[in-house]
Amino acid sequence: MAGKADPYAGIEFEEINEVTALEVDEIKCLKNCFDLFDSKKQDFLSADDLDEILRAMGFRPSKEELMDILAEIDEDGSGEIEFGEFCQLCAKFLVEDPDIETMKRELKDAFRIYDKAGEGFITMDTLRGLISELLSPLTPEELDGIIAELDEDGSGTMDFDEFCEMMMSAPET
Repeated sequence: MAGKADPYAGIEFEEINEVTALEVDEIKCLKNCFDLFDSKKQDFLSADDLDEILRAMGFRPSKEELMDILAEIDEDGSGEIEFGEFCQLCAKFLVEDPDIETMKRELKDAFRIYDKAGEGFITMDTLRGLISELLSPLTPEELDGIIAELDEDGSGTMDFDEFCEMMMSAPET
């Protein structure tokens, strides 16, 4: 296949990796995706292309949200998304889940919001309000069932460990 151009020529793999933590194979895959979206072969994507990409990924941004995203990733202010900027956008969706310590720290912060008195527990009344807000509409019976499940020891409170267990357990399907 002599004479065929290297589709990855000119890509600064190390620079992109440094900014995004993407591996070489991921960057090559993104280059193939970028080239598919760059149907006019301009070496950049427009705001309309970005909208199409985000919609294909299941996001439905408003025009304002789209402009905010574009402004955030369009480092040179050209209004165009070059390949490196495209990699930065995609890296936000490809990064690994946070480690367990990061999650526990974030859960501790969330727990403190509901443990207003700093007593080390959340009352079931507080939890009842939170759950009914998050999972509305629930019938009173459904809410009682969820609370009974969460309050296994019947203490009427939820401590931080129980809160972590609840937040980190996969929902039953």
